[in-house]
Amino acid sequence: MKQRTVGNSGLRVSRIGLGTLTWGRETDGDEAAAQLSAFAEAGGNFVDTSPAYTNGTAQRILAELLGDVVPRDQLVIGGSSGIDVSSEGIHRIDSSRRILLRQLDSTLAELGTDHLDIWHMAAWDDQTPIDEVAATLDYAVTSGRTRYVGVTGFAGWQLATLAGAVSTTLISAQNSYSLLDRSAEYELVPSARHHGAGLFAQAPLAGGILTGKYRSGTPADSRGADEQRSDDIHELLTDRASRVVESVVTAADGLGTSPLAVALAWVRDRPGVCTAVVGARDSAQLTGVLAAEELELPRAIAAALDDVSA
Repeated sequence: MKQRTVGNSGLRVSRIGLGTLTWGRETDGDEAAAQLSAFAEAGGNFVDTSPAYTNGTAQRILAELLGDVVPRDQLVIGGSSGIDVSSEGIHRIDSSRRILLRQLDSTLAELGTDHLDIWHMAAWDDQTPIDEVAATLDYAVTSGRTRYVGVTGFAGWQLATLAGAVSTTLISAQNSYSLLDRSAEYELVPSARHHGAGLFAQAPLAGGILTGKYRSGTPADSRGADEQRSDDIHELLTDRASRVVESVVTAADGLGTSPLAVALAWVRDRPGVCTAVVGARDSAQLTGVLAAEELELPRAIAAALDDVSA
């Protein structure tokens, strides 16, 4: 798998990353082990995790696999802090020094490692002074707890504000980015480029919609059929989405590949994108994701998808 450097740093990540959001919910430990092994064997190295994923279960599963399945030093592990999860499972944004360092130290202890490769602020916090957040990021780097820092879900002005306050460099910005969600292009991507940060594209398949699975209805085993998580899917199932999906399917048919591969290759190769982070429910889905690595979209098809998704 090809690698790219992240922003203005020397950190190298595989241009397809492995997300762990489903681990502990739709993906059990054995399936996660199979995914991580297949991903590493294909040359993938970037793995994204967080204590907020499935209330910490995803991170605990990853901890069990490090060393036994894939050596720690073969992976670039991205973690995040700033979402405080209560015992009742309630998520609350908190980027205070107390919470950030507590979560970071807990993550390191759980993973059995002395550092993260990249540590992301999980959300913008209106209640914590920006200087406190910046000082915490600087301390995490100088103390060796993380090699690099970045942000998740920030608007462009928020990234710029934090970039101007830290002594270290923000090298990455994680954000939803797909043919159905190009909102990052309006403000975040230009801001990230200006400040030397690369983009980590989350949800590049728009919850599976861009694979074409919802063209004729909602599959019983899909996220759209899950009462607790279906709202995010159904909000995207618009007339515009149908036009985009049909264009993706047409392109896939013409190229002799899958809609998944076309949609993933499009976002993977957008300007500023370092890696497209995909969370697969099972090994069969991951196989399709890894196969997309081989696809290079012809310029004419990429341009046509640009137009239909604009």
